[in-house]
Amino acid sequence: MAARTRVPAPATSVLAGAPDVVAAGVASRLFASAPVVVVASPGGPAGLAAAAGSALRAHAPLLLTAGPPAPAAARPVSGPPAGPAAVVSAVLRAQIRALDPRAVLAAGVAREVLAARLPGIRVVTGPAMLPATAAPPSLGHLALLVRSGSSDAGTLAAVTTARVAGARVITVRGADPRADPAAIAALSAARPRQVLAIGAGFGPPGRLAARIAVAQTGVQLPGGGQILFPGRLLVALYGHPGAPALGALGQQGLPASIARAGHAAAAYRPLSRVPVIPAFEIIATVAQARPGRDGDYSYPSTVASLRPWVRRAAAAGMYVIVDLQPGRAGLLAQARRYQPLLELPGVGLALDPEWKLAPGQRPLHQIGSVSTSGVNTVIRWLAALTARHHLPQKLLVLHQFRLSMIRGEHELDTRYQDLAILIHMDGQGTPAVKQQTWQAITTAAPAGVFFGWKDFYAKDHPMMSAPQTMTRTPQLSMISYQ
Repeated sequence: MAARTRVPAPATSVLAGAPDVVAAGVASRLFASAPVVVVASPGGPAGLAAAAGSALRAHAPLLLTAGPPAPAAARPVSGPPAGPAAVVSAVLRAQIRALDPRAVLAAGVAREVLAARLPGIRVVTGPAMLPATAAPPSLGHLALLVRSGSSDAGTLAAVTTARVAGARVITVRGADPRADPAAIAALSAARPRQVLAIGAGFGPPGRLAARIAVAQTGVQLPGGGQILFPGRLLVALYGHPGAPALGALGQQGLPASIARAGHAAAAYRPLSRVPVIPAFEIIATVAQARPGRDGDYSYPSTVASLRPWVRRAAAAGMYVIVDLQPGRAGLLAQARRYQPLLELPGVGLALDPEWKLAPGQRPLHQIGSVSTSGVNTVIRWLAALTARHHLPQKLLVLHQFRLSMIRGEHELDTRYQDLAILIHMDGQGTPAVKQQTWQAITTAAPAGVFFGWKDFYAKDHPMMSAPQTMTRTPQLSMISYQ
């Protein structure tokens, strides 16, 4: 005899609750029937482990009682009397009857208790008394996700039942598989068609399904995983290729810029608890004094001219940020221009409000600003692009050194799981002046953002060392050099 497995109706589901509820939920989703069922008490790890072994050998789902009755002193005087009903829950009885077993093995549970609540079903106390069974049809296309280190009875029962059904069990460090390189590799190799997750921390099924779709691509960010922060520190060279006056990135050719970025990142590795990743922040649209052909005072680089920098940087294990100095152009219109690059997994976007011009304004005559509504339009577009292509989390940098540069900052939309939004403090001058700017920027920032800091080789007096830069609070997620 063999159990009959079945495919869960929803492609992705999350089970949570008491151990007996979780155990019954997994069994009901994976089995239509089973000639043998093993029932154990959730108390006592040794007994539960023995019951799991019996279930695996008997090709049987593992179910749990609701636990022993409460001591008399702990029960309300007016509560229900102690007895079998306090151990064998309605959930357990219903699931056993739905599986229609020939025999139930009571593992660490009094036989008479189970038998009293399961009239008409044979209850035995030893594996030798069970009928012979064969392995059921395998659910090899299904994965069970469990949290790393979870040792509760519900998880153990779920894992046992899933293995009996032939499902793949994948452990996840934390609740987001995108944050765990090992889970990403396992999901990419297994590519399950159905996923069942144990624990409320995995979140709503729809959100988990989106995260799994990303994890299944197997594509990871430099430093590992598919979530940017707080799991890494970016150290970037800022500038425009071939333009030394615009920053450190353009003061040498591409191979030398890669080497220089690596050298800058190396200074932070002894100071950081997370991987330090070298990066390029490439000014893609450069603010200019003349209106240009489009009349927007912003010169756009072609995608073709930037692609070699992006490719070579990615091959060197770097992250790349495409920076926009929009002039009078729309933020979204300029961002769309670089969609072919932003569709790549290791490429983010930066908006520089300093160079956003209102009608009638010209560069260098004032400090520009952006509205939150304009930024939120870009946020929605970039999040949708990232989700549509199942990309790792994408970075959106907002440069700021005056509070007026981001109008209505508290209304920034930070709820998209596909984006990491970072406010980058670009103030220059003495360390004391920069620290004042930092305090103002970080105090005004909305919840849910990360922070970056810029050091200027020529405009800081003096430029801070790596140890001095790293003393910022809140914690830095990005440091750039100009």
